[in-house]
Amino acid sequence: MTSGRHANTLHYMKTSDVVAALAALAQDTRLSVYRTLIEHAPEGLAAGEIAQRLDVPPATLSFHLKELARAGLISARQDGRFIWYRANIDAMNGLVAYLTENCCGSSAVCDPACVPAAVPQRVAVPLPATRKRKAV
Repeated sequence: MTSGRHANTLHYMKTSDVVAALAALAQDTRLSVYRTLIEHAPEGLAAGEIAQRLDVPPATLSFHLKELARAGLISARQDGRFIWYRANIDAMNGLVAYLTENCCGSSAVCDPACVPAAVPQRVAVPLPATRKRKAV
């Protein structure tokens, strides 16, 4: 979930991507935003609607949306004057698969129902498009 990759490109989730996603979700407001977007998947919600539902000031919400997008957990689209956000469910599925495969796959402690049938080494997930920064 690093910058410079395109939405149509599949990549294999690396440990650094998993850490970025978990860090983004390890904050109350961002977790609430993500849960709200999951509840409204696949359409998503406009930023103003998210702010109203969660009673979060727009500037604060903007910061949290940026962090979730940077981690690849949500994507945005412009619709006239509004920006709509939606959860990247494939990224979350990739995160859960990574954790299951790498944390439960070889553990004798995990519940057998948790252990995946086949443990591939990597999980492919699409990433949102990001803008490239101009060199200064």
